[in-house]
Amino acid sequence: MNVRPESPRDGGAVHRVHVAAFGRTDEADLVDTLRASNAWIDGLSWVADENGLVIAHALISRVEIDEAPALSLAPVSVHPDHQRHGHGTAVISAALDAARATGLPLVIVLGDPAYYRRFGFEPAADHHLTAPWPGVTDAFQVLLLPSYTGEPQGKVSYPVPFKEM
Repeated sequence: MNVRPESPRDGGAVHRVHVAAFGRTDEADLVDTLRASNAWIDGLSWVADENGLVIAHALISRVEIDEAPALSLAPVSVHPDHQRHGHGTAVISAALDAARATGLPLVIVLGDPAYYRRFGFEPAADHHLTAPWPGVTDAFQVLLLPSYTGEPQGKVSYPVPFKEM
């Protein structure tokens, strides 16, 4: 397995991985829309490939917390034929390592708390961060990056592509 930043030639393969992993096109369409928007940050979208075939993808994009810049990990997918072999962990770890180098303060994720805890994510509510949607609790999590000083707080605002989905 090779883990590397996504390149422009990976677009179709990334789309296919998301469709295969989720069984529908909404996640794949979201990635395509993020790639074409100002939410995209070059170097924060990572893939795993085997023999040139993309099998996993993790994307970190821009968000804001009360108009201050931050990051969001989403979506992440692994092709069903390659799940449970560490490919998701590998692309997430690579993307988070790249995020640490940005100088931005934190990464938000909306996902399974038990899974994302292994990467250092904590409940966002413990840090006075609120999701833009009502009723989101344990699944809304935050990873404070080394460049962060202080205590985060405020409402997270996702880029337009998330709002359109």
